[in-house]
Amino acid sequence: MIREAYEGAATTLAETASKVGPSQWLEPGLGEWTLRGLVGHASRALLTVESYLARPAPKIDLERSVDYYLQVKAQTRGGLNDPAAIAARGREAGDALGADPAGAVRDIAARVLPLVARTGDAVIVGTPVGGMRLIDYLPSRVFELAVHTLDLGKALGLAVTLPPPTATLTLQLMAELAAEQPGLAAPLLLAATGRGPLPGGYTVL
Repeated sequence: MIREAYEGAATTLAETASKVGPSQWLEPGLGEWTLRGLVGHASRALLTVESYLARPAPKIDLERSVDYYLQVKAQTRGGLNDPAAIAARGREAGDALGADPAGAVRDIAARVLPLVARTGDAVIVGTPVGGMRLIDYLPSRVFELAVHTLDLGKALGLAVTLPPPTATLTLQLMAELAAEQPGLAAPLLLAATGRGPLPGGYTVL
């Protein structure tokens, strides 16, 4: 299901990006990102897989997808989870999409998905927070693609439907992140079952 979820997430991003009009790319996307920056950031969930596969790690440091996010969260200042650094990487990735951002995303997906398809589950990728099996790293990329495609749909005023495998894997990882961090599981369960809103500023990330 993981590989199917990744393919579905990549395809949905490309399809949604294709609905951005030529004159819309500099319109607001998310936070300080324009639509171009948002799509650029989302495309990194494809590009990082490609680049990390090009530099295999010698050993496994992280066994689970949830551990990747917990390690990233621990790096708050000047690191992977620094908001300013994240925003800058998104802008740079957006600029790199060139004159036809939607076409660039399609091209990236067309290049990366076959690479993933022919790479074995046990290949160890060298992420910035340690070596991981490809199959354990992919769910975090599904999560990023899914959430930011929904962000893009919201910015465009479009309803985005995620493929069931993509939605399922994203929700599973979100639940694991909530369960692993003190005080996050109960509010999520209550909100998801209609028993009240989430607290202000709530996030599993």
